Amino acid sequence: RLRRVRDRVRPFPDFPEPGVLFRDISPLLKDPVAFRTLIDLLEDHVRASFPKIDFIVGLDSRGFLIGTPLAQRLGIGFVPVRKKGKLPGATESISYSLEYGKAAELEIQSDAVEPGQKVVVVDDLLATGGTMCAACELLKRLKAEILECLVIIELKALKGSEKLNSVPFYSLLQYD
Repeated sequence: RLRRVRDRVRPFPDFPEPGVLFRDISPLLKDPVAFRTLIDLLEDHVRASFPKIDFIVGLDSRGFLIGTPLAQRLGIGFVPVRKKGKLPGATESISYSLEYGKAAELEIQSDAVEPGQKVVVVDDLLATGGTMCAACELLKRLKAEILECLVIIELKALKGSEKLNSVPFYSLLQYD
């Protein structure tokens, strides 16, 4: 099953800048059998690891594509973490640095989770860990219990998982 998913990840050299090997999940999203297999694998992992979970938290934007069907399968809610200015109402906001030196901001609605609620944070890829760390900080401000950060692809050489400190981390596929 894992091979079916791995075979649908396409490498793009020198994107978004020279020297970067981009891992593209577009072919995975286009293949309904491979995408269903991906969600099956993630569902199996989450069910085996966490008997009690309140929400899947997905990161803008590809985390939405994975997190929403995963939450649906698990019979739980989905909470988006978005780029600044995209969510209505009161929000918590955080600034952080992107992989290529650009600044970014993420937001979550202030009432998205209650203190003590258990969440799994989902995205497509972990590179340097900046986005995932920022999302975890937002969830900690809301006093959520972060059970795990979950991604399809981990770029091991960039050591992003080390930045997550004590937050458990799981990746389906790893690349150097």
